[in-house]
Amino acid sequence: MTIAPDPVTLDDVRAAAARLKGVAHRTPVLRSRTLDALVGAETLLKCENFQRVGAFKFRGAYNAISRLTPEQLARGVAAYSSGNHAQAVALAARELGTTAVIVMPEDAPASKREATAGYGAEIVSYDRYTGDRVAIAEALAAERGLTVIPPYEHPHIIAGQGTAALELLEEAGELDALLAPVGGGGLIAGSATAAKGLRPGIRIIGVEPEAGDDTKRSLEAGRRISIPVPRTIADGQALHTPGELTFSVNRRLVDEIVLVSDDEIRAAMRFAFERLKIVVEPSGATPLAALLSGRVTDLPHRVGLIVSGGNIDTARFARLTGGGTD
Repeated sequence: MTIAPDPVTLDDVRAAAARLKGVAHRTPVLRSRTLDALVGAETLLKCENFQRVGAFKFRGAYNAISRLTPEQLARGVAAYSSGNHAQAVALAARELGTTAVIVMPEDAPASKREATAGYGAEIVSYDRYTGDRVAIAEALAAERGLTVIPPYEHPHIIAGQGTAALELLEEAGELDALLAPVGGGGLIAGSATAAKGLRPGIRIIGVEPEAGDDTKRSLEAGRRISIPVPRTIADGQALHTPGELTFSVNRRLVDEIVLVSDDEIRAAMRFAFERLKIVVEPSGATPLAALLSGRVTDLPHRVGLIVSGGNIDTARFARLTGGGTD
């Protein structure tokens, strides 16, 4: 019997870390006695809201684009994203001397669209509920000779994202569990690869919004499940199906997926602001929401959380944390 090799390994994550050294920020790990007392565990928050572009996505985008040939860099790159990957590709392209075209939904947060344009990218808009962002990006790439940099469905992207967990474990030492948000699955696939490679017994817990439970359903079914495009305040997790590559990793390495409501996400954002003194966007707040709401059962002693991003403008942050709707 032939066993397929793992698409991403711990060595791949370590190689990505070497490429990112001196380029990506080594983000801080935050502790809070108040949070520890509330949830009954030692919690360590890897604050990727302090990463370049305000989210972990810079890690994967830079790792992938930095591996392109000079000819590919000369032609440029294309990507599709609701915001954080868009900004990451735009900045990484600029840093590496190439150009970027980004396909973004019309309802993407204004702050993310403005930041993407500010890094020098060309933005092409589409309707996320009726349009096919992948098809649009691939058509543009074919027309212009661009290289598509997907948000999660690529081993170099996954390896780059895994460097966040690698850094956390290097700093924190032994962890019993690691929580990370799940959208397309790249962050948790890379995180699980790094964490299980270093600590085989660690419990990997993904967190999805209740309206966007495609990965939870897929893991339970043993195959990729598609759902209607979810309507949730966690725009970075509003996907309808897991990636094929990411799912192949996550079905092996992720131990469970828990769900949180939009109200629990809002409460976590308020807690992070008022008690931890950090600004977290909805998708980045889902692991904290899972802990604060008691969604994780049999919580172990030492728990790491990846706070994936903090890209949210003041008006939307005020609406969400002030009890309003979005």
